[in-house]
Amino acid sequence: MDDWADVARHFSGGAVAHLATLQQDGSPRVTPVWVDLEGRDVVFFAEEASLNARNVARDPRVALSMTAPAQPLDMASVRGKVIERIDGDRAMEVVDRLSRKYTGGGFSQRSGLVAFVMRPSAWSARDYSG
Repeated sequence: MDDWADVARHFSGGAVAHLATLQQDGSPRVTPVWVDLEGRDVVFFAEEASLNARNVARDPRVALSMTAPAQPLDMASVRGKVIERIDGDRAMEVVDRLSRKYTGGGFSQRSGLVAFVMRPSAWSARDYSG
């Protein structure tokens, strides 16, 4: 397994991650999400009624992949399980933190959002740019 530091650096550069969840029939669904680290856990958010939120509620196994914004051949991936769903004001704290990271300001939508904490169980990072 790669060193966590090789993966963690991808979360500080503003890379949009691609979240894979499992649909009801077991097939994967991939969507872009904003992400950040809380220690070695990963946080992201979704609309409360979204397919992402429903998929995670049914099956907490998820995966993320991302590439460095300035170097798309520098990539990282993380697999794990969602260990916590955060609602209400606590969720909005996560949402606003991610929004500030990616846009420089708070998130305009103020309700109907949930945040998730994913605990990584496997990860890798590779830089193929030479």
